Amino acid sequence: MSDPSFDFLRLPLDAAAPKPRHRRQARVRWGANLLTVGGDAPVRVQSMTNTDTVQVIETAIQVKELAQAGSEMVRITVNTIEAAQAVPHIREQLDRMGVDTPLIGDFHYNGHRLLTEVPACAEALSKYRINPGNVGRGEKRDKQFAQMVEVAMRHDKPVRIGVNWGSLDQDLLASLMDENARRSTPWDLRQVMYQAVVMSALQSAEEARRLGMDPDQIILSCKMSGVQDLVSVYRALAKHCDYALHLGLTEAGMGTKGTVASATALSVLLQEGIGDTIRVSLTPQPGEARTQEVVVALEILQSLGLRHFNPSVTACPGCGRTTSTTFQELAKQIDDYLRLQMPIWRSRYPGVENLKVAVMGCIVNGPGESKHADIGISLPGTGEAPAAPVFIDGEKRLTLRGEGIAQDFQKLVEDYIERRFGTAAAETH
Repeated sequence: MSDPSFDFLRLPLDAAAPKPRHRRQARVRWGANLLTVGGDAPVRVQSMTNTDTVQVIETAIQVKELAQAGSEMVRITVNTIEAAQAVPHIREQLDRMGVDTPLIGDFHYNGHRLLTEVPACAEALSKYRINPGNVGRGEKRDKQFAQMVEVAMRHDKPVRIGVNWGSLDQDLLASLMDENARRSTPWDLRQVMYQAVVMSALQSAEEARRLGMDPDQIILSCKMSGVQDLVSVYRALAKHCDYALHLGLTEAGMGTKGTVASATALSVLLQEGIGDTIRVSLTPQPGEARTQEVVVALEILQSLGLRHFNPSVTACPGCGRTTSTTFQELAKQIDDYLRLQMPIWRSRYPGVENLKVAVMGCIVNGPGESKHADIGISLPGTGEAPAAPVFIDGEKRLTLRGEGIAQDFQKLVEDYIERRFGTAAAETH
């Protein structure tokens, strides 16, 4: 019998999909690599090196590693004349290595001087990051900001006007604080901070346009270190402008804390259609690769269904039915193998990033999850028969037994990829 109280169950399948973005579209390029940011373009992934930019080879190698991990743009610190002079050599080294990833120059305090005194640096970079709070004070601020914008226009480079609440324009903040003190009912100081961050970005963008910059070449960001602060500020920013927006929780922290905080904040905003580029600002743990921040950014976008970068591996968490660690080891082995192969497979097997693999640990959810995957295996749980049924395209095709289950299943995955995504498969469709 039909119950109208359950009508919500008949929602369209895409009812929870992220909202479409309606933003201007900036152009970030190097050589033949043209990245569009905003508009209908996919959400782009960005990262940043932590090397000394003067160390050309070391910096170029890290840029390459970040690019191979999936970063589509990489930001480097440009803080001294020596660093600025190193930038074109980094670019040359990357070009020799076949890495056409655009470089973004991160400028604070002296960017106006570096860009004008080292024109080769200005040309080698694909985008400039300007922080309004660190571009100068008083009359110097307007002049130095104008110098950077004029260099960007001369070289046809987009700019990201990036406001950080840890380095706000102090003149603007003081003015807003004074204005707030005169209110009959003063705002909470946090609200004044929000206002200062958003106004700093919008006023700077308007000044860049007044100087003649194409509004399509302006990207804005207002980075905060608290999840709720970031969500509040970006909602306000998105409401009051149509510039492309860069998202990032600044000083997110390390390990689980940084990962969870970034994923939480960025997912809320991306689900609402806010955000055109993202960076996950993780503090690397001792011995951890810088590329971890890229991995997390990719996973956020893939988990939301916004983009697909790597085949997904579904694996059960384990319970009392799965005292064996075989399924855990196999899941990790398959996941590591797929990620390792992706730089090669992207061009060889178009569409392989949409592959779904399941590695399950017992009979409860194993067969069901394996049927929903493209290829899946249900390993025996505690007390179950020592057999592992394999499901391909929703049907049980064979059962693996013995000591070589892991190797046998990996070979089946390889064969499936070749058959479904290989050249011969593509030519038959």
